[in-house]
Amino acid sequence: MSQRDLFDQDGETSNPAGTERRRGKPRLRTVLREQLGLEVVDLDTLIPEDHPARTLWAAVEQLDLTLFYEPIEAREGVAGRSATDPKMLVCLWLYATADGVASARELDELCVRHAAYKWICGGVSVNHNLLAKFRVGHERALDELLTEVLGKLMAAGLVTLRRVAHDGMRVRASAGAASFRRKLRLKDYVKAARKHLAALKAEAAAPGHRDRHEAAQLRGAEDRRRRVEEALAKMPEAEAIKRRQNDPKDRKKEPRVSTTDPQARVMKMGDGGFRPAYNLQISTDVDSRLIVGVGVSTAGSDARLARPALDDIERRTGDLPEELLIDGGFVSIEQIDAAEGRGVTVFAPVPTPRKSTADPHARKKEDTDRTAAWRARMETDEAKEIYKQRAATAETTNADLRCRRGLDRLLVRGPHKVTSVLLWGALAYNLLRVPLATLLG
Repeated sequence: MSQRDLFDQDGETSNPAGTERRRGKPRLRTVLREQLGLEVVDLDTLIPEDHPARTLWAAVEQLDLTLFYEPIEAREGVAGRSATDPKMLVCLWLYATADGVASARELDELCVRHAAYKWICGGVSVNHNLLAKFRVGHERALDELLTEVLGKLMAAGLVTLRRVAHDGMRVRASAGAASFRRKLRLKDYVKAARKHLAALKAEAAAPGHRDRHEAAQLRGAEDRRRRVEEALAKMPEAEAIKRRQNDPKDRKKEPRVSTTDPQARVMKMGDGGFRPAYNLQISTDVDSRLIVGVGVSTAGSDARLARPALDDIERRTGDLPEELLIDGGFVSIEQIDAAEGRGVTVFAPVPTPRKSTADPHARKKEDTDRTAAWRARMETDEAKEIYKQRAATAETTNADLRCRRGLDRLLVRGPHKVTSVLLWGALAYNLLRVPLATLLG
């Protein structure tokens, strides 16, 4: 059979210009979603051998995770569903935090479609509820884990504590500005919440079927009552803070507490605005750029937070830094004197005196011998050069946590949960800055 017979059945050898060639119905590959199929997946080949997830997993295996395992009730010989391995969840959240993932729902989706997260899960299913509870439910274990990592890094000579830069970072809290109420209004809210909860409980106790909607209403009313009662209980603390404010006009204003997050406080933010926030305290070793201390405060001012920062560093490392670099917000005669008394040399800017003719570095009547020495020291060129390292260290740490580790805004409520989130960030930050082989030794 010739090519003419095969391809030119109508006797034409070509399609003349301007004429339309007759064609049959197009042959297409159409969607057939009912088709069953099998997919063979080898999880271990999803990522290369030198992938960071593998190295992080190997490092986590060398850490003491005993405190994460203690709360587990599922034990051998006892009926019930098996618990999810905390080692996998620790590695998952560390990798997610290093990747800038701060949402449990987002992490849940990544565990389904992202190769690295699927490899870490290793075929174990997770959901956003499990991930969210694990993230904020192990504050003590995370605290001990950060201490253990610092111990290994100090043993390897990576953390020296020769010079530490400390700074605070105000982060937007998960509370709306409109959720803040005065004392009298909170009392009314407590009465209304209790009355509403009692009515729902009476309906639930009545004979008949109780559906899921009613159960959800009851849980919501109970949560509402708990939050407004907690807000009212925090009012004395807010009143004490208000009495300590310097401006007489601010002291006269009635304090307010949030019914969403009763422990959050309205603070002045970096852009000059005022919003509900928490004050995250971070201490960074200048030589290694590693975080050696963290803390969470509900105070908008840093003036009283230098001493707690030193306490946290000493608790974690067993030692105090030789030199401490802090900004003007931490400058307090009492705090500097206490730090110098513990053998820590403080480098901080000297406040500008009210009188323009006064010498800021001269001894003041409220000075002790230690604070007078601090004033004189900060006048020297050597001290000024050392102090330049504060911004180059502390500010870059804050920027990394805020911009790359999910601490630009808090999605959890309460100081304990906020502390857990900060600990995850500090752990991920430190692990990214050192060779993870250090933890494998």
